[in-house]
Amino acid sequence: MKKKLFSIVSLLTLLGLLLAACGGAQTEPTAVEESATEGVSIKVLASTTFLADIAQNVAGDRAKVESLLPFGADPHSYQAAPTDVAKIAESNVLILNGVEYEHFIEPLLENAGGERMVIEAATGIEPHQMEEHAEGEEGHDHEAGDPHMWLDPNLVITYVENIRDGLSEADPEGAETYKANADAYIAQLQELDAFIKEQVDSVPAERRLLVTNHEAMGYFAERYGFEVVDTIIPSLSTEASTSAQEIAAAIEAIKASGAPAIFLGEVENTDLAEQIASETGVKVVDSLYLETLTDGAPAATYIDMMKYNATQIVEGLK
Repeated sequence: MKKKLFSIVSLLTLLGLLLAACGGAQTEPTAVEESATEGVSIKVLASTTFLADIAQNVAGDRAKVESLLPFGADPHSYQAAPTDVAKIAESNVLILNGVEYEHFIEPLLENAGGERMVIEAATGIEPHQMEEHAEGEEGHDHEAGDPHMWLDPNLVITYVENIRDGLSEADPEGAETYKANADAYIAQLQELDAFIKEQVDSVPAERRLLVTNHEAMGYFAERYGFEVVDTIIPSLSTEASTSAQEIAAAIEAIKASGAPAIFLGEVENTDLAEQIASETGVKVVDSLYLETLTDGAPAATYIDMMKYNATQIVEGLK
């Protein structure tokens, strides 16, 4: 009897050791399990820093959104790096602004190959069209219209909805999370819109006059009641040039309107604006962030960028 009992105990002990060994063999998670544990299920890449920030607010903890362009880069003049192709190739989802904003990305997509979901954030928004100028220029490389829709936070709500829907299609299990995050961020965008309106209200209507280096501020002006008096370079691209006739027209427009300042994006060349300012007596505000975020203050997020720009514009017009 004792011998039989010993055999049963031994068998149970051996079985326990085998089960423990099997359990121990699975303690290391697979790459998929590890990704799921961290809440990351898809690899998302955005073309620019501000789009990456907007998308990250929708993705939350389910995905890490990277920006293809680094901080401070101008999409109009960006020179692609070899690593950009690899970043695109590794992505499951690629977020673009659309409206032909990302011309630099077309050859990268061809070289990257593979398949991925492409979300165009501006889908569904009717773009402003360039007016034809005296010399027949009509928007240079932006024939589809003005792509700078993100400078109106109200239009960014559409961006958020498009990104939410795209991420939900790419990662159906996260759909509820994406919806909740999108709703929360839309509320923040509505607060941002109210903040900018409050700032602009401190500027008398007759002084809400914008002179810009290139045509980027149209949506912002329309939303907040500004008049775009003139653009020194009548183009949607920071890389375009201008003529002596257009410079003379800008000087005349500034003098006739009484506009107090010329506004430029931080990545733009200030030489021409400074020349015109010296002839008209206006100031140059060259610290706006229109195409890129900054690594830290003052434009670390899209919302920070817009608050900073609004403050700079209001101060420049006072």
